[in-house]
Amino acid sequence: MTEHLVTSMAQLEAMYAQPMENSLLKEIDHIGPHYRALIESSPFVALATVGPEGLDCSPRGDAAGFVRIADERTLLIPDRRGNNRIDTLRNIVRDPRVALLFLIPGVSETMRVNGRAALSTDPELLESFKVDGKAPRCVIVVTVERAYFQCAKAIVRSKLWDPTLHVPRGKLPSTGAMVAALTRGKVDAEAYDREAPARIKAQLY
Repeated sequence: MTEHLVTSMAQLEAMYAQPMENSLLKEIDHIGPHYRALIESSPFVALATVGPEGLDCSPRGDAAGFVRIADERTLLIPDRRGNNRIDTLRNIVRDPRVALLFLIPGVSETMRVNGRAALSTDPELLESFKVDGKAPRCVIVVTVERAYFQCAKAIVRSKLWDPTLHVPRGKLPSTGAMVAALTRGKVDAEAYDREAPARIKAQLY
């Protein structure tokens, strides 16, 4: 198997044709009006970071437009309530490089942004992101360096938005079952699953 590994840029580049002109032209260093429309319509973004311990990719979601466009080179992402692992935030403090992938339900194109991030605890900024009277602990301020849309092929191939292919939740291990197994039975799976809807609702913000 090792003899088939690609280990040099020369090998890699020999495998692929030159990128089409449009795939290069779509990359810009700011959020233009078309890219603004995509971001403002997205209720979900995957946020990738890097730190001394390695890489992390964290899901972030809220009402469409929750990632605020402060200006054409600045995005603001509220850090909503989570599990307090703060892997993403730890990474940003030590290495500002970030990558974002925005998804829009029903739309096959995705939106990608690369840049550098910092964490802000500005009281006025936190106040502006309040939901149900609750402000985030901090806001992730992303300085845009590269922005471009991704073509539809991956979503079309995966049929991600096809409701006939949605997986019934009951066919997969429940969160309670997974936690019970990982804690070697210290957590009661049935109780965990039974209490989960109310717990999630109470801890959204």
